[in-house]
Amino acid sequence: MVKESYKKLLEKQHYAIIGSHSAVKLCSWTKKSLRNQGVCYKEKFYGIRSHRCCQMSVTINYCDMDCVYCWREHYNEPFSDLDDPVELVDKAILAQRKLISGFGGFEGTDKQKLKEAAEPNQFAISLTGETLYYPRLSEFIRELKKRNFSSFIVSNGMLPDVLQNLEPPTQLYISIDAPDPELQKRICKPLHEDSWDRLLSSLKILSQLKSKTRTCLRLTLIKGLNMVDPKGYADLIVLADPHFVEVKAYMFVGASRLRLSMDNMPRHEEVRAFAEEVARLSGYQVIDEQKESRVVLLMKEDFDGRFLSEDRS
Repeated sequence: MVKESYKKLLEKQHYAIIGSHSAVKLCSWTKKSLRNQGVCYKEKFYGIRSHRCCQMSVTINYCDMDCVYCWREHYNEPFSDLDDPVELVDKAILAQRKLISGFGGFEGTDKQKLKEAAEPNQFAISLTGETLYYPRLSEFIRELKKRNFSSFIVSNGMLPDVLQNLEPPTQLYISIDAPDPELQKRICKPLHEDSWDRLLSSLKILSQLKSKTRTCLRLTLIKGLNMVDPKGYADLIVLADPHFVEVKAYMFVGASRLRLSMDNMPRHEEVRAFAEEVARLSGYQVIDEQKESRVVLLMKEDFDGRFLSEDRS
């Protein structure tokens, strides 16, 4: 269970604590979508409705990396009481409803969207912490599936054995923040001495999971730090052979402002140029982009099932 001072810090940042190690937080794109002021790139790329997406974490208590670009406050505490996966889904929905409740009084709120937002059908399990450390994660994913909800899981690739046996979510991400082990240690500050080997093992496993779930690699580009060696990134992409690659700019927000500067945030044009070079070297191509989020989507080729239907069943 996280200590009280950390819980208060998260609550001050508008997290809704829903268990011993779990929380929900409204995404800025959810707020914008409710006012028809734009949508998350995941809606543009994959058809996920931003106003019906629940952004949450089942591991606010632990991460085995301390990435320089992370906008979250870093804190580690061992698991004690484990949150029940079925109860977590119910609590997450209730928390989401409470977090959006004030939007009913705002001028410009889309009332139909607000009504729909009270029934989230997409769970982005990537808010903070390393998701795969939650021992009951597979049960949680199965419960989401039972309710016809989609789930996007993001991992840093440090737990290949867990990844191998994980209940497949709707879309499974692995973050790649460096093209080589030296830069990975500098940027991610992993707790594991064999972090690069763990990542490579996870990328190999991801290629094997491609028939069971949608797979994705996410590259977070930090200007002046890791926008180097596109061939190195391309080799990792070839190893993982994912359906999607998201090449996204580091954003100067949250706790990362203590470690980086505005100069480290690349412009969309710079992200696009780097993504094009990585695509050329890996056999992928630019399929889509969203300038507001400074993100580019790469695929080998587009396919009809890229967009998820509103009916998740």
